[in-house]
Amino acid sequence: MSVSDSPSAPSLYAAREPIYPRRVSGKFRYLKWGLLSLMLGLYYMTPWIRWDRGPALPDQAVLLDLANRRFYFFWIEIWPHEFYFVAGLLIMAGLGLFLFTSALGRVWCGYACPQTVWTDLFILVERWVEGDRNARLRLHRQKKLDFRKVRLRLTKWTAWLLISVATGGAWVFYFTDAPTLVLDILSLHVHPVAYMTIAVLTATTFLFGGFAREQICIYACPWPRIQAAMMDEDTITIGYREWRGEPRGKLRKGEGSEERGDCIDCMACVNVCPMGIDIRDGQQLACITCGLCIDACDDTMDKIGKPRGLIDYMALSDEAAERAGTAPKNIWKHILRPRTIFYTVLWALVGFGLVFALFIRADIDLTVAPVRNPTFVTLSDGSIRNTYDIRLRNKHGEVRPFKMSLVGDPALSIQLEGVATDTVDVPADTAHLQRVYVVAPKGSAPANAQASDLRFWIEDLDSGERAFRDSTFNGREN
Repeated sequence: MSVSDSPSAPSLYAAREPIYPRRVSGKFRYLKWGLLSLMLGLYYMTPWIRWDRGPALPDQAVLLDLANRRFYFFWIEIWPHEFYFVAGLLIMAGLGLFLFTSALGRVWCGYACPQTVWTDLFILVERWVEGDRNARLRLHRQKKLDFRKVRLRLTKWTAWLLISVATGGAWVFYFTDAPTLVLDILSLHVHPVAYMTIAVLTATTFLFGGFAREQICIYACPWPRIQAAMMDEDTITIGYREWRGEPRGKLRKGEGSEERGDCIDCMACVNVCPMGIDIRDGQQLACITCGLCIDACDDTMDKIGKPRGLIDYMALSDEAAERAGTAPKNIWKHILRPRTIFYTVLWALVGFGLVFALFIRADIDLTVAPVRNPTFVTLSDGSIRNTYDIRLRNKHGEVRPFKMSLVGDPALSIQLEGVATDTVDVPADTAHLQRVYVVAPKGSAPANAQASDLRFWIEDLDSGERAFRDSTFNGREN
């Protein structure tokens, strides 16, 4: 019989024990409530904000219009060829995470991560329905499945499910007109992809926020592993002042206070932690630096007449100074150090570049693609013709007349397919594909040259704006 088959062999895996954090009040808890309300409010309400862009454009303030390949953000409109704006925003988001992590530890995880925000909301609902920590623990450990336990669990799960459906529904509203989509969903006239997206997001929100919770942060999320490379002894993070708290324990009758540390081992910091860890054991991968243990410990210190800050945001480099009784470094000296300054400068440069590019971009544009099959055509009179597909972009909210012209060899002439003149009307907020022919008369080629450089110009006859692109004319003969 193998070792694994032996009835006495220990299991390699322990069953997960659900964590039921106790309610706590304090400045960090109030900060988390404020940020939670702000972020959830923005997430759920943003698709319903209207923004007037004109009769031919959508009036949703924030819209990822994948069907028409547009991204609308209030007065800003991003076209497919301007994807560098999206890439720049992603780079700024990454640099922002590096900056905040190197300065303040896992502040993103503790206050703004969607997993943290929705888990906080689900725990709040759980507390409303089932009671605080002790009541929820008793209900969990109750073996008998009576009417009360079924009623409380179904009520809690129903509330979680409604929140999850609202979460999945709000997400799809960012990709099409929200009021129209609501009516289509209710009338069952929407594309199945919308229902599938809502269903997947509903299921993941329900499972991650209601059941997986800290397991996502510990096992599924790569960020705790990455952050270690961006933190050092000057990073402001949550820590326990061991030199002040130890030896811990409750004061006994007749025992002097100098024989014990300030920590009375009340377990308040553990009972309020959403990750179920003991911060007194030192820095841990599971800690999301949410600050709730600080609120719980400060409340206990107030009750026993001890100074606050036994558990606090601190830098590990200050421990020696604090043990010696000297003042630690100013917090700004920890935050403003070469690493954080470097991240800030990079972040600001990328942001400045995006803003600069946003303000200098033109409202009209064109791209030129020579047709390569065939490269050129010899006409019956001996002239040479090249064909080009030119995409004309009109970013205005109304139809604009674009006049096309050539600069280069004066012997070359331009013809627009389907248009009798050199002017084409481009619809509002549209990229119009126009086929263009350029013809060179027989014998007009310069000496020893079979290709000529040329430049296509377009002019908006309403505003006078101009744009150009360079290309090449092939196949000429002397």
